[in-house]
Amino acid sequence: MEKGMVFENYPLWMVLVSNSLSLAIYALGIILLYELGAIYAVLYLAYCVWMEFRLLRGSCAKCYYYGKTCCFGKGRLCSFFMKKNESQKFGEREITWKDLLPDLMVFVFPFIGGIVLLFLRYHWMILVWMAALFLLSFPGNGVVRGSLACKYCRQRELGCPAERLFNKGNDLAK
Repeated sequence: MEKGMVFENYPLWMVLVSNSLSLAIYALGIILLYELGAIYAVLYLAYCVWMEFRLLRGSCAKCYYYGKTCCFGKGRLCSFFMKKNESQKFGEREITWKDLLPDLMVFVFPFIGGIVLLFLRYHWMILVWMAALFLLSFPGNGVVRGSLACKYCRQRELGCPAERLFNKGNDLAK
């Protein structure tokens, strides 16, 4: 792995870009599911809030950036609500694709809702929302994580379970 510059605290513009992406994904999900009914949008919003809390508790409270500004600003946010958890250090955790399934559902729930909407009442705008959701969720997240977040991350250098999971294939090429 090539070593480069890392941030102790990420610049505010990176935090804004990273969070804008997540908020845009959540907003598109809410829009699509609201078209099915307000209760679906409310349930999805509750799911997104639960996912953020899960991230803070399960990762941010154990991360190097706890109390600091990571690319998503969550290390600093976490320190306001939770104590640092060193019972299992972040870098020692082992995660699998199964562990990422709840994160994937942030995309899947509204995308399925969009498919249902297309069958119930086709409208070209539903396709636009679904395409935007897909592009932000996959290529968009890839760009933010690859070009902003992970590229400058001190925790990646110290040991990051997500980095190990996503780069398993690259280890074989070395």
